[in-house]
Amino acid sequence: MRPELPVRPALALLFSIFSLFACGGPPGPATLDTKNDACAWCRMGASDARFAAQLVAPREEPRFFDDIGCLAAFFTARPAPKGSLAFVADHRTKAWVPAPGAVYTRNPGLQTPMSSHLLAHADAASREADPDARGGTLESAAAIFGTARLEGR
Repeated sequence: MRPELPVRPALALLFSIFSLFACGGPPGPATLDTKNDACAWCRMGASDARFAAQLVAPREEPRFFDDIGCLAAFFTARPAPKGSLAFVADHRTKAWVPAPGAVYTRNPGLQTPMSSHLLAHADAASREADPDARGGTLESAAAIFGTARLEGR
């Protein structure tokens, strides 16, 4: 005969471990639906993932932006929600990267959804591999977002 294991303590331990991993750390990027998501700033459709940005916060729906300039305008108007993190799309790969560490380019010859002419890349190598970044000038996150915190504290 096999001894029975106490089920409730085992389940409680498993739930505690799961909760620790689920709640520990900053929120990650959400998936952009280019057919249905609208910009949280200008309300235009966020239809081109190459120029998109987002702000995610615990217990809140993600806020998508159709242009990096819209994210900058949002931060000019209000502080980031507590515990939030901003992401921008790598223009070349469309992968989400944390906004504070992205490499930014302003290219006046490239049309963006709201005419900010801003592109973001995960790193210098991605920027160099993107033909749309050629002819543009490097911009710092501070120049784009000012004193805004890209991470809500």
